[in-house]
Amino acid sequence: MKSKAAQGTISNAFEGIIGVSTKIITPKVGIYTRNWGAGDSQYSEGVHRPLELNCLTLQENEHSAPTIIISADLGWWKTPDEEAYIRTGVRKHFNIELPNLMFCLSHTHSGPSLSLADSQKKGGELIKPYLDFLLEASIAAIQTALDTSFSGRLDWRYGSCDLATNRDFYCGEENRYLTGFNPEITGDNTLLVGRVTDMESRVKFLIVNYACHPTTLAWDNHLISPDYIGAMREVIKDSVGVDLMFLQGASGDQAPAIQYVGDVDVADNYGRQLGYSVLSTIYQFIDVSKSLAFQGSVESGASLAIWGLTDVAISTTLIPQIIYVKLPVRDLPSELELQSLWTKSSDSVEKERLWRKIGLRRILGDNDSFELPVWIWKVGETIIVGQCTEAYVHFQKQIRDAFFPTPVVVINIVNGYIGYLPTKELYQSDAYSVWQTPFEAGSLEKLESGVVRAIVNLNNNE
Repeated sequence: MKSKAAQGTISNAFEGIIGVSTKIITPKVGIYTRNWGAGDSQYSEGVHRPLELNCLTLQENEHSAPTIIISADLGWWKTPDEEAYIRTGVRKHFNIELPNLMFCLSHTHSGPSLSLADSQKKGGELIKPYLDFLLEASIAAIQTALDTSFSGRLDWRYGSCDLATNRDFYCGEENRYLTGFNPEITGDNTLLVGRVTDMESRVKFLIVNYACHPTTLAWDNHLISPDYIGAMREVIKDSVGVDLMFLQGASGDQAPAIQYVGDVDVADNYGRQLGYSVLSTIYQFIDVSKSLAFQGSVESGASLAIWGLTDVAISTTLIPQIIYVKLPVRDLPSELELQSLWTKSSDSVEKERLWRKIGLRRILGDNDSFELPVWIWKVGETIIVGQCTEAYVHFQKQIRDAFFPTPVVVINIVNGYIGYLPTKELYQSDAYSVWQTPFEAGSLEKLESGVVRAIVNLNNNE
């Protein structure tokens, strides 16, 4: 990103009616949790830390329809049906318009399966009751947030944390790309923190937007876990005393250096690292009604630039919208062909990969292109972008650079899941994200340009 020295010269805050809530959504021990082709763990044997569902509701005034973000400590949707069951159920209950709801997953790889196709496996009988519970928890979280809403403000501050590293490692000995720590490329250390305060400036809730795969814990771990996100929350709650929503950034190629372990202490240490980075960022916030402004110069040996705080107006703008970006689809086998290959295979790793492709094909249909939905909200002067792929970090870098110093919240795995979006250059390799993605080379860049155009139009036409 560009230098953040000027980020305080404009107000990015939103003022309106704000509601927050948190529900615990930890499933029953014993639920089916096989998220890795490696290893033989099938179901959970305990709980490392509880899974949370966090809710934020925003309204211009008490009579306007709410705009809602839900974030849940869950992995990904293997097929579209289960995601539609949750989101459609929530929308129907509250009569929410399509653009006004984002349901985001943290992407932990130590959570329960969300696929009814796993119901016949050991622990799979708990999946349908869990989905019902998840819908009930989502509805209850929204209702609680609305019932306890207050006049408040939401503002943002950029910080940094070097937890994330690049995870596309070219192994010369094997002459192929592996998904793991790549020491030759620096990860994106950009951290974005949101602060919800009431009109007396008391902190009520925090939001953390950071791009890093929660893949610390893998096949040797048999515990339900939010991964590093759990310990991060503990640090914040112990220090600030408020709940926290985690929004997974564009982390397609971002992950911790040490991962795929069974030792929960590794995940907890990562969480503390991120948590203290969040705390450091919190102390950079200033009064939400103030902004830094240049006030002149003073000659004193050096010619000194004098900056100070000045009053600023706080925006009440709240515009939720959805756009569609047309992406070209690769020549993939049909769902029937993939089903046949899955049935014939006896290799657990291959079957897991094929099952994920089956889920993608169900979403894509048989078309040669796909209209990818993207949620773009203007909240005050801040932009929030959510979409359902595992976009590479290049996506958030490009969007943020285009609109700096305006804060841009970028979220992966929102309102569904449809695989990776790697950079065009990587398609020349055999990296996992390349052969997993259903989209042609250049699709990430098409998404970037489509989102930039939409934000420009949103800013010009508000």
